[in-house]
Amino acid sequence: MQSAQLFVSYGAWLRRLAAPLVAGLMVLWSAPVTANQSSPAPDLEREQRLKDQIVDGILDGEPVMMTGADAHEFLAIYTEAEEQAKGTVIVMHGRGMHPDWSDVVGPIRVGLTEHGWNTLSIQMPVLEKGRKYFDYVSIFPASYPRIEAAIAYAREQGAEKVVALAHSCSVHMSMAYVRDKGHARLDAYIGVGMGATDYGQPMREPFPLANMTLPVLDIFGADEYHSVKKDAPARKASLTANNPNSRQVVVKEAEHYFKDKGDELTGAVAAWLADIIWE
Repeated sequence: MQSAQLFVSYGAWLRRLAAPLVAGLMVLWSAPVTANQSSPAPDLEREQRLKDQIVDGILDGEPVMMTGADAHEFLAIYTEAEEQAKGTVIVMHGRGMHPDWSDVVGPIRVGLTEHGWNTLSIQMPVLEKGRKYFDYVSIFPASYPRIEAAIAYAREQGAEKVVALAHSCSVHMSMAYVRDKGHARLDAYIGVGMGATDYGQPMREPFPLANMTLPVLDIFGADEYHSVKKDAPARKASLTANNPNSRQVVVKEAEHYFKDKGDELTGAVAAWLADIIWE
């Protein structure tokens, strides 16, 4: 009997000892999962390396060092139209890339000049290699001063129309800008590969397409990422309800990066811009 009482007392002591640990584990297990508990900052050293690697090799256009309201200086490439310019298209590259990236950005920023548009391709904020969509969410606001500086520069060069064109991660950044700052300073918006995220990382906030009254082009490849195609019907319903010039266009045999389809992408963008009935 005494042994049994000792065993029960020992068991009760163990339960009291383990209770705080179990409670702590339950809190951890029930807490919402977040992508990265720390908030990364833009990798300015990587950005400088990208600039150093490309600036001397720019064949079309002129490198321009711009400064945003946050006092950070960043690289842009300004390329003038081959004829009287209809306006300026601000080009924003995909995640971790640069303003002269060979896929999407290069064909667009050079090709649109043949259709009467100046282009201004800007360096967007980057993180260290390997970072995912959830990591980038926290630095979306770092893009705002750059977008605003680019718009101001385009206007200073005499652009009557300023169009934002963003690819992939820069769609998320520029859509966050529109959500927080509005789109009054833009005349049109082009999203290439809208809604691309990493596996298991759904969009944190929906795009503000329902609140955008300016012309919007949603363009993506037929062989796009699943997330881009899955949400395409909802995007189309939102954008086409607000402006008769808004469109959704699918480029045949193209994937997310439009490899070997740069001419087709540029042609589709130029055709849409030519069709817009500007107010």
